[in-house]
Amino acid sequence: MDRAKSNSVTTSSSLLGSDLVRLIIAVAFVVATGFYATMNGESISNVSILAIAAAIGAYMALNIGANDVANNVGPAVGAQALSMTGAILIAAIFEASGALIAGGSVVSTIKKGIINPNAIADSATFIWVMMAALLAGATWLNLATYLGAPVSTTHSIVGGVLGAGIAAGGWDIANWEKMSMIAASWVISPVLGGFIAAGFLYYIKHSITYKNDIVASARKIVPLLVALMVWAFSTYLIMKGLKKIWKTDIVTAAMLGFAIATGVYFFVRPIVFKASESLKNHKDSVNSLFTIPLIISAALLSFAHGANDVANAIGPLAAINDALMSGGISSKASIPLWIMLVGGIGIAFGLALYGPKLIRTVGSEITELDKTRAFCIAMAAAITVIIASQLGLPVSSTHIAVGGIFGVGFLREYLKKSYEKKLAEIVEHSEDAGHDKDETNSFVKRFEAADVEGKRAILRELKQLRDESPISKKERKGLKKATKQELVKRSALFKIAAAWIITVPASGCLAAILFYMLVGFNHING
Repeated sequence: MDRAKSNSVTTSSSLLGSDLVRLIIAVAFVVATGFYATMNGESISNVSILAIAAAIGAYMALNIGANDVANNVGPAVGAQALSMTGAILIAAIFEASGALIAGGSVVSTIKKGIINPNAIADSATFIWVMMAALLAGATWLNLATYLGAPVSTTHSIVGGVLGAGIAAGGWDIANWEKMSMIAASWVISPVLGGFIAAGFLYYIKHSITYKNDIVASARKIVPLLVALMVWAFSTYLIMKGLKKIWKTDIVTAAMLGFAIATGVYFFVRPIVFKASESLKNHKDSVNSLFTIPLIISAALLSFAHGANDVANAIGPLAAINDALMSGGISSKASIPLWIMLVGGIGIAFGLALYGPKLIRTVGSEITELDKTRAFCIAMAAAITVIIASQLGLPVSSTHIAVGGIFGVGFLREYLKKSYEKKLAEIVEHSEDAGHDKDETNSFVKRFEAADVEGKRAILRELKQLRDESPISKKERKGLKKATKQELVKRSALFKIAAAWIITVPASGCLAAILFYMLVGFNHING
């Protein structure tokens, strides 16, 4: 990211004033949430417990916005497709919508899949387990945000539930088979996100930016990419958003989604054509065509994140509310509207107050992003999260999105290195053939200006020259190597990987400690 982009993000972070002002706003939201819970807890015997749990839930939601949501909108803001205000509005609307429409199954998985509630002695102990898990997850997210490390809400809450659950019921309370499945998904998520994002970028490069007429190629390809995006999300929304009034299978949903995508394609195509008329035949100019699709992708990714991560983060609060109302441990806990609103409003506040720090990390400190690359990342993250949500797996959208960023960065690094090696080989063979400097430069310029097919023809010509005037293996190894340019910052890679590895054990240990403290405090006051 250049200085202008960095300044734009920094300016956005200063709109809310000093650190003290942001802290006052955050504390006010937490306190207001607890107070609201007391006003709506007439049917609950212990309103004070609900108020404390609600305040912790609000604290958790703020941290989701500061850390996890920044990963979803960071690429769009970093690529300057979205302003901070626009990102906040999109996060508020679509995160809350995702949680309300499609988040129930993930909450159920978190509550019953990781630990066995039946192994907990009573509802009071269950409440302390959930409260400790929620506070531990929120505290770890807060610390990670302070350190500038994008970590996973899902990792944090899974570790919290696991640690507090083991403290309450022993090692046998954990569903280790489920944990192994979740652990496998944590590895699969970033890898799959990285490959999908890299695949999209590779396709865009070979179908648009590597062509002689970039603008003409963009007119054909961009509408197809938008239609593909609409197809994927339409299918998801039909299956999840309408399931309460109309249940359908994936084939029917996919066919309806395809019909919607077809209509969108014919609607978008003339818009793209008109927008491209004034563009120069350069990849930076064509980048502007991805602005609207990137914004839509960020919005839909926020919806998927709401369905997956926000719901499982406020799941412990819903479980506490249910236990207080019923006096027992139910197999399923209903999620009141006000709890979902705590998540939706909290993430918006968290993003506005503390999100810019992580947005800088995601948008510029891993690899440089433009609108095309950010679109690929958003698409990969959205598609992977949707698949995971359909399977009921509590995967991490953070791992998927950050994996997509690494995938794009490493693809760029590979292509750059490969390209410069070819140029070095061209120069070496041209010099060996007795060409002067001007002839060599002319040959290089010809290679640089050619499209993919032209470059392949030049390389075939080069191979023929090499066969006619062979170079020894030792000399070939001595060819001038292009300066290795790291387009992915290794320090960011190691920092993020380390944070990912320690999240579950750190959150789990903290939850176990908090559980013992809560139980001990309750006994003292009992």
